[in-house]
Order: sequence, then C-alpha cells, then structure tokens
Amino acid sequence: MTAILIVIFVIGYILIASEHVLHVNKATFALIMCGLLWSLYAMMGHDAAISSDLVEALGDTCEIVVFLIGAMTIVELIDRYGGFRIIVDRIHAGNKRKLLWVLALFAFFLSSVLDNMTTTIIMVMMLRRMLQDQRERWIFACVIVIAANSGGAWSPIGDITTIMLWMKNYVSSVSLIVNLLIPSLISVVVPVLIASRMIPAAAVEPLNENDACIGYDLSKDHRHLPSLILICGVAGLLFVPVFKSITHLPPYMGILLSLGFLWLLTELLVRHFKLEGKIEGRVSQVLRNIDMSTILFFLGILMAVSALSQAGILGALAGWLNDSFHNVYMIDGIIGVLSSIVDNVPLVAACMEMYPVATDAMISASADPSYMSLFVEDGLFWHLLTYCAGVGGSLLIIGSAAGVVAMGIEKISFTWYLKNITWLAFIGYLCGLGVIALETLIITI
Repeated sequence: MTAILIVIFVIGYILIASEHVLHVNKATFALIMCGLLWSLYAMMGHDAAISSDLVEALGDTCEIVVFLIGAMTIVELIDRYGGFRIIVDRIHAGNKRKLLWVLALFAFFLSSVLDNMTTTIIMVMMLRRMLQDQRERWIFACVIVIAANSGGAWSPIGDITTIMLWMKNYVSSVSLIVNLLIPSLISVVVPVLIASRMIPAAAVEPLNENDACIGYDLSKDHRHLPSLILICGVAGLLFVPVFKSITHLPPYMGILLSLGFLWLLTELLVRHFKLEGKIEGRVSQVLRNIDMSTILFFLGILMAVSALSQAGILGALAGWLNDSFHNVYMIDGIIGVLSSIVDNVPLVAACMEMYPVATDAMISASADPSYMSLFVEDGLFWHLLTYCAGVGGSLLIIGSAAGVVAMGIEKISFTWYLKNITWLAFIGYLCGLGVIALETLIITI
C-alpha cells in the first residue's frame, strides 16, 4: 500500500508539473491527489486515528491558506486603485544596461514585500511600454524572473515557501533577513552583470503609452487615492512580522487585522468620493478576482504531503538522505535543483515534515550532535532550504510561478530560456551558496 501512495504522488507531481503542456489547472491534480492519498491512508488501517490526523493537518494547512487569501486580497486592492502604476511611472534610466540594473534591483526588493508572481506581472507588463525589440524584452523579462525569485527568498513574506517556514517557526524574520539578504542579492547581481553584456548600451526608447498600463486609472479628482492605498497596503503587509514578534500570535492574525483596516478604509473612500460605478474599490468586490485556483492548489498539495508524512514515507526518505549524503549543502542543493523542475511548495512542505526542528534533547541524544544542531530553529539547514527552494526555481522557466507568468506574457520558449538564461541563473545560484558557506565559516571562526 505504501508503494501505491508513492506512485500516486509521483504521477500527481508529474501532472502538476505538466500544467502548461496539458492546459489543465494544477489545482485539479492536487485536489485529486489529496483525496486519493488520504483515502488510501485510511484504508491502510488508520481509520481510528484518521479524524484527529485530518484535523491536525487541515489546521496547519489552513493557517497558510488564510494568510495567502489576506495577502493576495491586499495586493489586488493596491492594483485595483492603481498603486502599482505609480511605481512603474517613476522608473527611469539613462540607457538600456542601466535600466536592466534598475529593474532587476527594483524587482528584487519589491518581491520581498509582494509575491514573485505579482512582481513579475507588474515588471514584465511595464517592459511592453519601454522596449520594442523582442529579444531585449526576453532578456529583461528573464532577469526580472531571477530577481523576483531571489528577492522572495530573504523576506519572511516574500514567497510562499518562506511564509510556510516562518509561520511554523522554522525560521525567524530577523535571522532570515540577516543571513540571506546578501546571498540572495549576489544570486541576482552576478547574472545581471553577465546579462548586461547581452544588450547594447543604447538610449532607452520613449514610453509607448498605447500599451496597457498596470492598475486602474482614477480621475484627476482622485489622484491621491492610489498613493494612499499603496502606502496603506504595503504598510499592512510589513505590519505582519512586527505583529507576530510583539504578540507571538500566528501571522494569519496579523494579515487579517491589516485586511480589516484596509476594508474599512476603502469602504469609507468609496462612499466619500462616490466611486461606486467608476471603480470596483470595495474589498468585497476585489475578492471576486482572487486567484482561488492557486489557493486550492496550495490546499490540495499541502494536504497531500501531510498524508505522506502521516504514512511514515517522508520520515523514511529523510533517513535515506541523511545516510546517503549527511551534508546539508548537498541535501538542500539537490532540493534547489529539483525546485526548477517541480513546484517548490510541496518540496519545502515535504522537508518540513521530514525534518522536525531539533531540540536540545534531540541534539544530546543524536549520534552526531554537530550535524543535528544544523536543524534547530534558524539553523543552517533551514536557511539553506529557504534560499535553495526560492532561487533554484529560476534555473528553468517553468520552475516558478514568476517564470510561468513571464513565459505566458512574452511567449518565451522553454528551449530559449534553457540555452540563454539557465546557465546565468545557475552561476548566480552557486555564488549565493558560496556566500552562505563563507558567512557560516566566518561565524564559526
């Protein structure tokens, strides 16, 4: 029966990874896989404990899902009021090489607050107004993908995988930023240095105002509203780590509090400025545009991974990895490469189930205490996992939501990315790993 569980998960994984080929939403396969795995787990003789196991797994998963719903609503609200258009219109550079640096660094820091997919949509759509040459746009778009993925790796709210690890106290916000900011930045700087030689140092073309802009254009009578919503929305997102550190409550409570205040603010604004009919500016209206298929995908895949954990499969896999490699750089490095082929969310979820946070008692009882100490909260293993799962998704264009979005908007081919960009991303990936190793060496001296 255990073999059947593994086969179902592998087949489901392949179908999810083939979403762009099959043209079937990956949430479809995630939900089917989730239902089948838990059904088989119950039939394996665990029907007596299945209720409590399900409630525990669902509770852990729903914490992440509720957080994502809140964060996605706030991001959509900012876009609805045209907040992102303010950012786009203020980006300028003297020539195309300088523009590449500006856009890459901007995407890097923007994705630490927003998710990498939203950041990529904003930046790639903006390229249509700035660049006419397709090859140049492809290079710019791919660099933005790399920057967005790397930018999400060092922030507790920058990527779904960092959110998962942060919410479950595998990493803390301050330690994550301190330890991964420089390596993540290096993983962008190195590819940009190389990519800047692929484009001419020519002047930037005038903006093409005929292409669609990001966000909604409010009338001149309400020109301050986009700035207000942008500031309040970003402040609401940044408030969440502060809220968690002060109250020690789960992050989803902080995001719900921020969303509640924004909901009240927008209700008052719509009523005061009589925006009804001009813009769907209420949160109740914005919620209709939330990508619920993505939410359901996370629900299905996280619950499916929990079923494997309950069946003891992930524990056995962790033991095999430890026996085979016994090196956190090797284990996390492999996971990073795999995240370019399959979604990094189930990979990280599996690791969280495979490797519990080490306690003092576990370290004392271990046959190799120094190795086990790498798995404590904010230990090297978890920082490496955060970096590798996030940055590794850039190795292939299908390896991250950001890459898939850029692929769809600009029609970038898989083989073109593999030939021209993969090696850049891989060099940056290795350089970032080298910086982490150097930081660790300096600390231990």
